Amino acid sequence: MLKRTNTGLIVVDIQGKLSRLVHNSDAMFANVSKLIKACSLLEIPIIVVEQNPEKLGKTDSELQPLLASYPCITKFAFNACAEPHFVDELNKIDLEHYLVCGIEAHVCVYQTVMGLKAMGKSVELVSDCVSSREESNRQVAINKLQAQGVSITSAEMCLFELMKNCKDSKFKEFLSIIR
Repeated sequence: MLKRTNTGLIVVDIQGKLSRLVHNSDAMFANVSKLIKACSLLEIPIIVVEQNPEKLGKTDSELQPLLASYPCITKFAFNACAEPHFVDELNKIDLEHYLVCGIEAHVCVYQTVMGLKAMGKSVELVSDCVSSREESNRQVAINKLQAQGVSITSAEMCLFELMKNCKDSKFKEFLSIIR
């Protein structure tokens, strides 16, 4: 079970025009927004990565205000774990478990998740918060990651796992985000 004390969120490459060209982008954006807002409420550390932002653009303007207070790491390798500044951020927050969302599922998300696993981290892919230009590539990534031992979750499932209890003082605000 997820715990607030050992879980972080990694937001991978939801940038520029590509972020609106992925399969079912409206639903993905709605779910990612809920995920970020609820993780912020629950004080879950968040790291944002951007793939070559000079060419692909910055994180989408809908998400930027939600992520403004979190570290944003520029990367050029598809696997964020190949970027020393990203590894430095991971070491700073020193958690054992990460939720991962972003695009494209079959490229940067897949390689980053595998990089995290290689570093000994436990990872859950938030399946309704990842996408690719083609649904078939998204599904291949999910299937391959699951075959590699990565847990698959959904935004609501992982957030309620982190919330734990309806008597929590943050539950009312949490519900307003989820609904």
